[in-house]
Amino acid sequence: MSLLVKICGLSTRETLEVALEAGADMVGFVFFSPSPRHLSLETARELGRQAKGRATKVALTVDADDATLENIAETLQPDLLQLHGKESIARVRDIKQKFGLPVMKVIAVETSADLAALPGYASIADRILFDARAPKGATRPGGLGNVFDWHVLEKLDLQLPFMVSGGLSADNVAEAIRVTCAGGVDVSSGVESAPGVKAPELIRHFIRAARATEELMVR
Repeated sequence: MSLLVKICGLSTRETLEVALEAGADMVGFVFFSPSPRHLSLETARELGRQAKGRATKVALTVDADDATLENIAETLQPDLLQLHGKESIARVRDIKQKFGLPVMKVIAVETSADLAALPGYASIADRILFDARAPKGATRPGGLGNVFDWHVLEKLDLQLPFMVSGGLSADNVAEAIRVTCAGGVDVSSGVESAPGVKAPELIRHFIRAARATEELMVR
């Protein structure tokens, strides 16, 4: 199975086009107001049309209520919902049933103890994304540019497709794939020149680096 590359936090037509042309399999759009990558519904509609049929559209939310999810589903028409908050297993199940969309649940990782809830989420979600645990006192979830110890996932016995995120860049993506054997990688701040500002050449460089690693592993 080929490696999936996701560029997350896209917010302009120009950088979305770069990601699509460079061969991103998934493009992520953030709906969380504290984030510098947060999109308005109007912008999401425009970008959703641009990406339709060219890559998997992923809507990232954080503990969103049903009304918010409904607006996003109607406007962006995502192919996948990424739940990046503290959603319970029951909440993930409810979202899947209500919206009829595949769900990727994010698991924040710092130590192996953080994998305790994995079996429950894996029984409901369609895909898992392992991300670095946010630093203490952070106002947003996610790695915020930090990596986690990938060796925590080394002996992972998970039948469900999974991806890794958190502090990835063109410089370390090969090592992340080698250690975790993940089926996909997800980058946001690692392809930015400033928070929320995607850099076209960094997007291209990251995708090239991930694809080069994939080719070596196939051999």
